[in-house]
This record gives sequence, C-alpha cells and structure tokens, in this order.
Amino acid sequence: MPNRILTPQGVHAPIGSYSHAIEVPPNARWLYISGQVGIGPDGKVGQSIEQQAELVWQNLLAILESAGMGIEDLVKVNTYLTRTQDIQGSRNARTKVLGSFKPASTLVVITALAAPEYLIEIEAHAAKA
Repeated sequence: MPNRILTPQGVHAPIGSYSHAIEVPPNARWLYISGQVGIGPDGKVGQSIEQQAELVWQNLLAILESAGMGIEDLVKVNTYLTRTQDIQGSRNARTKVLGSFKPASTLVVITALAAPEYLIEIEAHAAKA
C-alpha cells in the first residue's frame, strides 16, 4: 500500500505545491534526511538561489536513491530561506524536480543558516512500504 495523500473536507485546499497530510502505511521504512544546503559534490556553493536550490534538490534525490527511494516517497519537506525574495526561485527549482508531486511541506524565512553564503536549506522525511 503506497503513502496516501489527505485533503480533508472542512479544510481549505492547499494554496501551493503541497499536501495537507500524507498517511504512511504500517511497517513502512522511514528515511530522515538532514538539512541539505546548496553545495555540490565538488564542495562549491551555488552563487544564486536558483543554483543553490537545484543543488539542494540534487542532493536530496541522491540520498533518496541511495536508500532505494524516489520523490514519490517524500512525506514531509521543510524549506528554510534567508531572504523573502528567494521564495519564487526556490519554488521554481522544487517544481522542476517534483513536478506535480506534492509532499506535506513547510516554508520558513529565517534570519540565517549555518554559514552566511547559504541561502536555502531543505530537510525531508520519506517513507516506503
């Protein structure tokens, strides 16, 4: 049984590319992915929000793949940005990778991340039956 997307009556439909909730079936394997920042395999940090966001998603996809999972197994994604003007760039990169798939999600704009050059960090949870 796959993960089940929930959009209950009595709750306003999602206003963006996310689901209100995803139910994971019993005995699923869980994967908790630490926050990923826009650093490539070569150790270089992307210079723009678009570059960093694409690197973040590439890192997440590689981690999912290493666990035998894919984007369809994402249950929850938390995105942290340091600048409000980067929301659209972050969303564009997300849509490029996820397409129409919409995990439960939170996006927060914060003061700073662990290093001043980081513009975005995304952590995720995935589950596969």
